[in-house]
Amino acid sequence: MKTFIKLLPCVSLSWAILGLQLQGIAQTTAADRDREAYRNFALNHLGDVKRGEELFHDPKRLACSNCHTTDGSAGKAGPDLFAAGDKFGRGDLIKAVLEPSASIAVGYTTVVVTTKTGAEYQGILKKSGDAGVELMGADGKLVSIPTADIASQHGSEISLMPEGLQAGLTHEEFTDLVEYLANLKQPANMLASNRGMPVDIPELAQPVGLKPFFTEPLAIPRGRVLTGLTAFHQMPGHSNVFFVLHQKGFIWRMEKTADGEKKNLFADMTERVFSDRGPNGLLDMTFHPDFLKNRKYYLYYQIFEDGKVRSIIEEKQVDEAFEKDSGKPACEIIRFTSVAEDHSGGCIEFGPDGYLYVVMGDTGPQTDPNGHAQDTSTLLGTIMRIDVDHPTDDRAYSIPKDNPFVKRSDVRPEIWAYGFRNPWRFCFDRVTGDLWLGDVGQNRVEEVDIVQPGHNYGWNVYEGFEPFSNEYRYADRAYTPPVFAYRRKYGASVTGGFVYRGDKDSSFYGTYICGDYTSNLLFALKQKDGVLESARVIGKSPQPVVSFGEDEAGNIYVVGFNGMIYQIDFSKTEFNKTKED
Repeated sequence: MKTFIKLLPCVSLSWAILGLQLQGIAQTTAADRDREAYRNFALNHLGDVKRGEELFHDPKRLACSNCHTTDGSAGKAGPDLFAAGDKFGRGDLIKAVLEPSASIAVGYTTVVVTTKTGAEYQGILKKSGDAGVELMGADGKLVSIPTADIASQHGSEISLMPEGLQAGLTHEEFTDLVEYLANLKQPANMLASNRGMPVDIPELAQPVGLKPFFTEPLAIPRGRVLTGLTAFHQMPGHSNVFFVLHQKGFIWRMEKTADGEKKNLFADMTERVFSDRGPNGLLDMTFHPDFLKNRKYYLYYQIFEDGKVRSIIEEKQVDEAFEKDSGKPACEIIRFTSVAEDHSGGCIEFGPDGYLYVVMGDTGPQTDPNGHAQDTSTLLGTIMRIDVDHPTDDRAYSIPKDNPFVKRSDVRPEIWAYGFRNPWRFCFDRVTGDLWLGDVGQNRVEEVDIVQPGHNYGWNVYEGFEPFSNEYRYADRAYTPPVFAYRRKYGASVTGGFVYRGDKDSSFYGTYICGDYTSNLLFALKQKDGVLESARVIGKSPQPVVSFGEDEAGNIYVVGFNGMIYQIDFSKTEFNKTKED
């Protein structure tokens, strides 16, 4: 075909190209119509769970069980489907089967390894270390590739799960499969009863209000809605100025005025930030305690370098007018190298003590097979506490003298606490100073911790209150349980928030507000001495809850991944008035 086109005159060439384009459009449209027919049938009909289970396991038909477990073990190449019906709605399950590459589960990106002899291997990363990597293919077989043999390694946006699985099924059979997946739910009696993990979380009789803080969704310079928000912060000392971060590397400066809203692009880091795969990108921003004097701010983001994802914390400066970045070179504070392309944490904040706190996840792969979160010789799976005002000769920070492990030769002195899987948002209670943190779970629960210096929060020996693995359990270590954990029926990806310190007369004053990215649910917690007293479902966000924000007045904001910011209104409801009353 290429040779034929080259021989055509210019006019014929144009028509030939147009013909090929139209042919491609027709083919795409036909495929879309086919998927839509399956989707509509499954959305409007009930299937048979038993027949769907038989299809799932049938080695001559779908053979889904070759790649997926359903018992929470996550021992195969595909995501474990234990409690899939709790985690995902029916529409999401249908899309996952029809369009497997549209939204790949975190930790299950296809990894492509090319050896120095030219051989290529594709699979899910199961283990990675100095000796090499282990990949599992769709056939469930493990392949070990020594580091010395690897020429290149990178992730792919194409799922290991093949397209077109529905082609061999009737509409009724496809619906049976969806019905089976939708009925895979976590049994209420499967997990041990614990005060911090209630079986049922009461809902408020009247949900909290969620008022759009900006009049319309943000848009990137080319005009599209800014799907992919990651963080929202008020500029210190400026009650009407806010920064909004986008995963790709955009930072917006938003100003609320009497005449409306002013939106300006504060910085564009898209050429440096890596956000192609997984929960990577520009993740967070914080301000120096003396920001109004030194104008210093700090960013947390990922880059892709030498085939590896690296997380960067860097110091930058606002211009003298506090309107845009100064343009001066950034100062890199610290960087971390990930094993996989996920679980990079993503939050930085200065504590009441003036030190910078940084969280880092175990960096994968799923289940933390290398035991990073229990390995205190690394900074993975930890919260760090560093002094950025007093750099040393060999690094851009120093270690506070009262850090809990400064006198231990077997522990990195930066570590404040450890044993975390993928900490996603932490905060300091502005009244008590307590450090609250949401840690994303593996297969069964999500957890919220109140972090104490020197404590071990258990991953991957524990997931929430439950034992997970003994591989990296050490007899001389104590494990601190979370203050709160919730089952899959309430969500599958916790987003940490803030302690409400706005209206002192509110029944929510002093409660911790958090949410879930997958279910969009919002929670409020009350605790005493690290033990949960009560929990409530207080509402549901219109968009996935990717983050929260807090202003100087103590108001709390929900950051919607799809471009909207909502201010929470607690004034028309009561913490103790639930639907059960």
